[in-house]
Amino acid sequence: MTESAVPQESHSRDVRMQRCMVRIGARIVDAMQALDAAAVGIALVVDEQQRLVGTMTDGDIRRALLKGATLQSPLEPYAHRDYLAVSSQVGRAEVLDLMRARSLGQVPVVDASRRLVGLHLMQEMLGAVERPNWAVIMAGGKGTRLLPITAHLPKPMIKVAGRPIIERLLLHLVGYGIRRIFISTNYLGHIVEEHFGNGSRFGCNIEYLREEEPLGTGGALSLLREAPAQPLLLLNGDLVTQANLDSMLAFHLERGNIATMGARCYMHQIPFGCIAADGGRMLRLEEKPVIERLINAGIYVLSPEVVARVPRKFFPITELFEGCLERNERVGVFEIEEDWADVGHRDQLKQAQEGGG
Repeated sequence: MTESAVPQESHSRDVRMQRCMVRIGARIVDAMQALDAAAVGIALVVDEQQRLVGTMTDGDIRRALLKGATLQSPLEPYAHRDYLAVSSQVGRAEVLDLMRARSLGQVPVVDASRRLVGLHLMQEMLGAVERPNWAVIMAGGKGTRLLPITAHLPKPMIKVAGRPIIERLLLHLVGYGIRRIFISTNYLGHIVEEHFGNGSRFGCNIEYLREEEPLGTGGALSLLREAPAQPLLLLNGDLVTQANLDSMLAFHLERGNIATMGARCYMHQIPFGCIAADGGRMLRLEEKPVIERLINAGIYVLSPEVVARVPRKFFPITELFEGCLERNERVGVFEIEEDWADVGHRDQLKQAQEGGG
């Protein structure tokens, strides 16, 4: 990927959406031209404030013509106003569920004022350009902090909004064009394998890295039967996130990093007044200050040469990063601004389940 790859991709999506749009006062022929120009099977009918009023497809136009309309007739009476749209906060997994349930190939994205801000396409969400990068999802932990929930169910298989956490993560990867995915398993691993199989029904190829004994957050990489040719994504299996993986992979390459750690801004308010002092002399008071730090988000990009260093033993992934720093190699930190939650604790899991992920 080149430096300009992500901005160009974003620009092309904006151009396509503009081509899809047609004003409410336009004619049927204008909708036909929009359908032809955007080539995504839908025209988006908007008002002067770019609020979505309705949609039109080839089928809507054919039905209008059968009712006696001409190409010069106003499109407004024939626009489909009972359309489905989602907000930008709705995740890929939920959008895919809606598309499949209603047999839709396109779903517009609107803001709180119904202003058009994007367009989801089934062909892109499931048929994104395949990336050469692999991904490894770590799903072997016991999840002891979530007992008794995890007594008979591996933590990544706990459901959030009706879908196992790890399935949401898998679909997120597939949506970014990742087609070769490895899942590391140990504790109750057969449940994970029975659910996903070879991955064909999820649009990818899944292989399993079976840990005979726990290998920690990084050791499973030593079970890869061959070395990756491109930077590899490594993810904790208990994440609920909409992290932009395009941007993270581009960041890794553009900066020339050997390893990149995804980070999240975490803020904690101290519930007391704090004192700055020097030798018994008060310098200042600060009432209930907020401490802001970047924390490890459990998403990593690793270049092939660093993957090869992982030993076949219990090995925390943080040790790999510490080794890179000791070698004075370039290690990056990519801040994740999108939705993110680590559901390894009971309160975080409850929050994710109540919020729908």
